[in-house]
Parts: sequence; C-alpha cells; structure tokens
Amino acid sequence: MALGLVAVAALGSMGAGFQGPRLVDVPSSRPEVAAPSGVAPAPGAPADRTTPHRPVTLAFAGDVHFEGAAGAVLDRPGSTLGPMSARLRAADVAVVNLESALTSTVAPARKELEDPGLRYWFRSPPSALGVLARSGVDAVSVANNHGADHGVAGLRDTLRIASRSRVAVVGAGVDERAAFRPYRTTVRGTDVAVLAADASPRESADPVWAVGPGSGPGLATARLPHVRPLLAAVRAAAVTDDVVAVYLHWGIEGESCPSARQQRLAQALSEAGADVVVGSHTHLAVGAGTLGRTYVSYGLGNFHWYHGIQSETGVLTVTVADGGVTRETWDPARIPPQGGVPLPLTGPERVAAIEEWRRLRSCTDLRAVPDPAPERRDGPARPEAPDAERPPPFSASIRRIGPALRARMTSSHDPRRCPVPLADLRHVVVPHFDYDGRVRRGEIVLHADVARDVAGVFAALYRARFPVARMRLVDAYGGDDNRSMAANNTSGYNCRTVAGTSTFSDHAYGRAVDINPVQNPYVLGDRVLPGAGRPFVAVPRGTAARTAPGVIRDPGVVTRAFARIGWRWGGTYSDPDYQHFSAP
Repeated sequence: MALGLVAVAALGSMGAGFQGPRLVDVPSSRPEVAAPSGVAPAPGAPADRTTPHRPVTLAFAGDVHFEGAAGAVLDRPGSTLGPMSARLRAADVAVVNLESALTSTVAPARKELEDPGLRYWFRSPPSALGVLARSGVDAVSVANNHGADHGVAGLRDTLRIASRSRVAVVGAGVDERAAFRPYRTTVRGTDVAVLAADASPRESADPVWAVGPGSGPGLATARLPHVRPLLAAVRAAAVTDDVVAVYLHWGIEGESCPSARQQRLAQALSEAGADVVVGSHTHLAVGAGTLGRTYVSYGLGNFHWYHGIQSETGVLTVTVADGGVTRETWDPARIPPQGGVPLPLTGPERVAAIEEWRRLRSCTDLRAVPDPAPERRDGPARPEAPDAERPPPFSASIRRIGPALRARMTSSHDPRRCPVPLADLRHVVVPHFDYDGRVRRGEIVLHADVARDVAGVFAALYRARFPVARMRLVDAYGGDDNRSMAANNTSGYNCRTVAGTSTFSDHAYGRAVDINPVQNPYVLGDRVLPGAGRPFVAVPRGTAARTAPGVIRDPGVVTRAFARIGWRWGGTYSDPDYQHFSAP
C-alpha cells in the first residue's frame, strides 16, 4: 500500500517574523485530493504504488505552546525549540502540534460545551512559526481544541499568517476541501503527504470547530462516527502519494493507554491506507507500534510547554521504506519544572526512559517494529536465546527524592498537607515481567523504612515471572487513583484520603502497594473498582485454581512474598480489596 501518515494534535503567544515560501498550497503535478465526498480513485490513477522507494524518515513531536515560560523563545533572535530541534532537523519531514491560534485578535470563542472550569483560550504571534521553522519543523497541525480559540477571525488570521510561512499549517482551511488538504513534499523521489484532524472532545457547537460542507473556515475533525471526510482524504492521498501520514488530536487527558475510540479510529485509518498515524492531547506519552502494516503512536505528550508537571517527552522518528515502517526511534527528553524547551536525557536516564516508552505498548494491542535482520559477516549468525529464556538479572534501585522527581510528584504530594515529607520517601525502580513476558522497568515511591523490603517482594515476583501490567507513579494519572486503577497500574505512594472520609490512606504514608487492579479489584458490595475488574470478582484464587495472568492467589507468590515482610493482604477484608497490601 502507499505509505500513509496520520497525526493528531493537542494545546500557544507573540514575537519577530521570518520569510520563506509556504509549502502547503504550492500547486502539485499530482492529482488534488478530493476530500469530503467520493472515495474512489481518479480515473486512470493507479490502484496501488508498489515501486520501491528510498527510505524516508519522519519525525514527530507532541504539543507545542508559547504561553508562560514557553513564550520566552519568541523574544530571542534566532531561537529554536532547544537541543531537541536537532532531532527534528535530522528527519526528512518533521511535524508537531501547535496548541493555539496564530492571531493578535482578542475575541475568545464560545466554549459552551466545555466545563466552565476547564475553558482556556490561547493565541500565538506570527513569530511562533519562525521558531518552528528554525527548529526543523516542516508542517504543524492546528487541528486541536485550541486552533479556533479566537473564532473565525482568529482562524482567518492563522491561515493568512501561514500563507507567508515556509512551515505548512495543516488541519484547517477556508472550507472543508482546504481543511482536509494534506501538506505535500517530495523526498528523493518519494511523495509524502501529511494530514491532520481533531478527534478530541468538542468544546463548542460553532461550525468553526468542525468544518463541513458550506460551513466556511474551520478545523478538520475526525470524531467517531463522523470520520468519512478524513478517511476519504486518506484514501485519495494513498492513491497519489507514496507515504501518507495522519497527525491526530485524540485520547483521554491523563491516560497513558489508548481509548477504545482511538483504537477504532486507528483501525479505520489503517484500512483507508495510512502508513503512519500519530497524535497527542493526553499530555502523556502513550504506546506505539504496528497495527498490521500501519505504524501507530497513540500519544506523544507535551513537548515545548508552559509547565513541567507532565515532564516526560521526546521525538519519535520512523523510517518508512517499501510499504511500511522499518525502524522506530524514541529520543527521550524532559520538560523543566518551570516549562520551556525540553532537554534531552543522557546516560542511564535515557536508557530507562526508552525502556519505559517501550513498556507503554503493553496496553495498546500493537506489535513492536521487527528488528532488522542481523548482518552476516564471516558466517551465519549464532542464534540468540529468546528473552524469555534469558531474562536479565534482577536489580533494584532505591534513591532519595531528588529535584527532578520532586517536580514530577506535584499531583501525588502536597507538602502543606501530607503526613509524610518527601525526605522520608524513596524512589524504587525494579524490573518486572509484563503480560507479554517482556521485561519492563517499573517505578514506585514508598516510605524509606519499607522500601528495601518491598524491593525484595518484587524480586520474588520477578523470579516467579509473575506478570505486572504496568508500574508507574500515580502522577502519570494526575494523582487520580481511579485513573491509575483503570490503567491497571501497580502503585504505591499517593497522598490521598480513604474514599468518602477525611482519614489518610495507607498510601499517604508510603506504606501500601496496589498490584494489577483490574485482575484484583476492590469490591464494595455491588460496586467494583476499577469497573474493568468486574469479571475478576468471582474468579477462584486458590493455589490450584486456573486463573488469568496477574491474578493474586492465596496462597501464592504475591501473598507469600508480602507475608514474609509482615504485610497484610486486602483480599481478606470484609470488603475484599484484592489488589491491596499494607504494612502493619
């Protein structure tokens, strides 16, 4: 199939202009995409492009903002998005999402469908595109929940400013046809098309937020079930272009696993001919991998942002050749606590961040990109033993809470009210097996006086290959215990109260651990937390029981390991809390 890329966008301020021809509206010798209605190829157009082409590299980063500290670059001549710009410039085509309108107009749009406490309006000056151009960005999506923040007037300004920029703006247009028109370029004889659309929750019924026939200027959207215009544009591009990419604004904020809606949309785009589908909006990295012959990245996180609460970020680079993605590279970075340009990670931090990113795939139903075949030198390569046969040795790291981690823990810890200071907590990093039998890196925060014992528990689980779905700090879910449980996340410290009371939970003291909440739910009469755990309420938990992976048995490896350090299991409570273990 033709190589296709789909990108989704997410959340921008003012500064000096720049010059250069705009690429998005340059006439092409290839047939124009007939966006909204028909999906059949133009008469005489080839049904499939199978001629081999030289590899093309595509780089993607997440949400870009120019508010607050992130706006400082606008006032510095020659400024860029920082050191990570080198990753963007190294690719043949680089795409990001701009979370704002490009306008000086102050005319906030109605957002009557959004919660009043969550309504925000952002705008960026023309100089923002200059920063992006110097950073190596070729195309930017404005198809997101802030692209029309200043109504039709602001969107017209955006399109006018884009017409004078060498950075293409996609996902918006003067009409429906223009909004779904891809950015096109040719790299070493390979034709590349990039489209964008917004699939995040709609914030207003005004047509500017969802362009349609005769609606005038607006944003390209792809909210299920209304996805036909985008699918038609992808099909048309797949007929005429060798590589088709889609950038989407999608997902549930604060979730590190894709929603069912995202997965259905990814499948539809794959069937339409997209070769790469990427996106942002959740403020977190979400898993990536292959869906058939389509490469999908469900979330790229924030990138150049006005705060560092969700600090993990990076640049995703994929190599596309002969009908598919042959290589993926995640270059991790971290946004400073005050916001601004992301800084690349190095050494052990980089290695750990890449492993964490790979681990996110476990809840996506995507597959890893196959490793290239090893080069043959003097003879046949010696076969390697499968990872499952030769896991790396268990090794735990127990460290004090340093400045970088403290900046990450703003949703799980408030020094003004929490019963335990950060000085008494420890960051514990351990390997664990996931549900696919792969070794992953897990992290948890615990009280200093139990950290070593709990690390020993995870050593026992590792030796027994007991699977742990994922193991992230609850800050990855905004400190929301319900979100963490829904993501099947194994967690520890969280300065919260017992539900429905003002009493601090054992988790607020760093002396409790919840393991695989979906397979081991908390049962309160007819209420089950998380809801996805309902099928596991009545499963047998005895030693001889045949159960699904991740279910805690009694007696079993998990209950025995915690019993050895004197901890109690919540599975024996009158309201069973099968996931929960706590210190006496």
